[in-house]
Amino acid sequence: MSPRGVATPDVRERLFAAAERVVARGGPGALTSRAVTTEAECSKGLLHAHFAGLDEFVAELCLDRFARTAAKARALSGAAGQGTAAQNLYAVALVLFDSAGPALSGLAMSRPAAALRIREALQEGAPGFTAIQESVTGYLEAEKELGRLAETVDPDTVALAIVGTAHHLLMTSWPDAPDPRLAMTRLVTALVGG
Repeated sequence: MSPRGVATPDVRERLFAAAERVVARGGPGALTSRAVTTEAECSKGLLHAHFAGLDEFVAELCLDRFARTAAKARALSGAAGQGTAAQNLYAVALVLFDSAGPALSGLAMSRPAAALRIREALQEGAPGFTAIQESVTGYLEAEKELGRLAETVDPDTVALAIVGTAHHLLMTSWPDAPDPRLAMTRLVTALVGG
């Protein structure tokens, strides 16, 4: 436990990682500011010292994870010509399901004020599914120019299908649901081959 009055390094990430563990273990209903700070082993008031409340915390957590995934999607452009297109697409699509992705989606949906804040931030240009889709499209266009994809592959449509399916699987997942990664793997294979 961090003593009172002593700076806690990387506060946001420490609290975000703790929240992911709490939600992954107990579902959206288990998330309270006390559960997060207990899991993070820090003072009880630390969350409220950095966020206006639990809804702002949840929104910022989700936006942070969207931004991380969007950054990984942007890195796809450097993978053109390496490995297989399917492997590169799997890597980005499956990042959405790593860690507590499905649980965080449920958390955001269960907190209307957080969902509104997320929607507003995305409308203002925060990276989210649109940024991921644009990166996937750009990557597929590069692979097509290299002749590594069939001429019939439409990068915009494939990117929409991958990102739209990921979004759907995230929003409809629940504890003990089938592993969404299997569906994503089958989809990518069907769209661009193995």
